[in-house]
Amino acid sequence: MKNIRNFCIIAHIDHGKSTLADRMLEITGTVKGKELQNQTLDDMDLERERGITIKSHAIQMRYEYKGETYILNLIDTPGHVDFSYEVSRSIAACEGAILVVDATQGIQAQTIANLYKAIDNNLEIIPVMNKMDMTNAMPDEVEDEIVDLIGCDRTDILRVSAKTGEGVKAILDAIVEKIPCPEGDPNAPLQMLIFDSLFNPFRGIITYCRIMNGTLHTNDLCKFMSTDHEYNAEEIGIMRLQRFPTDTLSAGDVGYIISGIKDSTEVKVGDTVTLVKNPCDKPIEGFEEVKPMLFAGIYPTDADKYEELRSSLEKLKLNDASIYFEPESSAALGFGFRCGFLGLLHMEVVQERLDREFDMDVITTVPNVNYKAYLTNDKVIDVYNPSGLPESTTIEHIEEPFIVAEIITTSEFIGPIMTLCIEKRGTVKDQVYLTDTRVELTFDMPLGEIIFDFYDKLKSISRGYASLDYHISDYHPAKLVKLDILLNGEMVDALSSLINESHAYAFGRRMCEKLKELIPRQQFEIAIQAAIGSKIIARETVKPVRKDVTSKCYGGDITRKRKLLEKQKQGKKRMRQIGNVEVPQSAFLAVLKLD
Repeated sequence: MKNIRNFCIIAHIDHGKSTLADRMLEITGTVKGKELQNQTLDDMDLERERGITIKSHAIQMRYEYKGETYILNLIDTPGHVDFSYEVSRSIAACEGAILVVDATQGIQAQTIANLYKAIDNNLEIIPVMNKMDMTNAMPDEVEDEIVDLIGCDRTDILRVSAKTGEGVKAILDAIVEKIPCPEGDPNAPLQMLIFDSLFNPFRGIITYCRIMNGTLHTNDLCKFMSTDHEYNAEEIGIMRLQRFPTDTLSAGDVGYIISGIKDSTEVKVGDTVTLVKNPCDKPIEGFEEVKPMLFAGIYPTDADKYEELRSSLEKLKLNDASIYFEPESSAALGFGFRCGFLGLLHMEVVQERLDREFDMDVITTVPNVNYKAYLTNDKVIDVYNPSGLPESTTIEHIEEPFIVAEIITTSEFIGPIMTLCIEKRGTVKDQVYLTDTRVELTFDMPLGEIIFDFYDKLKSISRGYASLDYHISDYHPAKLVKLDILLNGEMVDALSSLINESHAYAFGRRMCEKLKELIPRQQFEIAIQAAIGSKIIARETVKPVRKDVTSKCYGGDITRKRKLLEKQKQGKKRMRQIGNVEVPQSAFLAVLKLD
């Protein structure tokens, strides 16, 4: 055990975590020749296309240091604010963390958020300044920021370039010297923490674990403590680039178990696994239930594929424990699921993964946050979607979730960022200068205002320099109204949204204009209306496609033409009564992209 080191890499998005992991794998000889590529650990096509890490990945390396061989277990983590839950799981399985800061950008909001998580878990921090080969690197200024943030000596900060490999060997030496070896007793009762899992169609569910205490052998009878199910450990092993079977795993090891589990509900990330014949006293503490930030409905485009969608979501939940879903139905879209996500990027990624990995064609409704409705009979109900809102006569008041948003930017963009946040009903709480040119702004803001396009606008007005991190603070009373969209008088519940009263008129008008562009013309007129209760606040009309019925009339009396036009008018009216309006998927997505 004294030669094992378990560590993770934490940083803001695009600061070079995956590139640094590539160089470590190359230097330790874990990956050679053709296997070596950019973003080696990012095994999803989606991760490579977007250039971001979505899943945390575990891999074992062997490193020679002063004549001894050390086992280094690396758990690579995502950097985007939407995947912070992945980071918390990785941190719980480690003793140390490498804090990577971009020498061209300095400390960003997510760097600070992830650092605090690591400090809360008593991890040993190794500060690293990356991208030293760049001509616009600011090593001295960034070094000052790191010293102010974690209070280390300047000599502790390692200067590296993950792209060229310069200084990476020094990081591996620092991991061996500074990160403590795992504490645990190989002879104690078995205690294993599940930090990830995935579904394999041939082997069942593969569970990734960190062993805290005890020893596990192949074919031992294991018990999952939260579900009380018992399974044989048919195959156990460690993770190199592929899975590598071994006969035993003991305290301090990071490995996997294959037990032939077929039911996805029986494995929970954060659960403790122990032995049936010699169980441990209590499960491992410190794993929190993930709290979704926003909710949206996901429906299959083909109603017959409802059960297939359920099974796909269950398999996806194994690999992404932060998804929450429950069945719901809609008058417009049939049966589907109300899903909880950590943010808009998380929602997009889940939709994309359902399409690529499970071949599921789905429609996603307008996202909403979780509101609390206080009723006149002293009851409080959670409202996840507009259709769940009770009658306005029974509501005393509604409360919406507020967040504390921390934005780090250069001082030249303070004005535009403050204007944006105040437009989104935010209030300034604090303003702290980290250096002469970099400032941290803290705002109180409603969560419902930032879920659509806030992040994109923040990046645009700051030319990409501003970074955002946020967490839920509490609930405040809000003036909310339910905005409905009607097509030919029929309400489309999937396009309904709960919105602040002050923004309702402008939002309703933009929705109608956008839907007019996207809904294809039919042979009858389509009226698109936005309504609050029984009051129509905006209207657009999609004109019908018409045949020229008077073309055969050449000359003659006007009454003949009028008779033909009247007959056509009657036909259009009858068609409108029985015709259905097909709303394309692009219309549901366009709501998220309203400028």
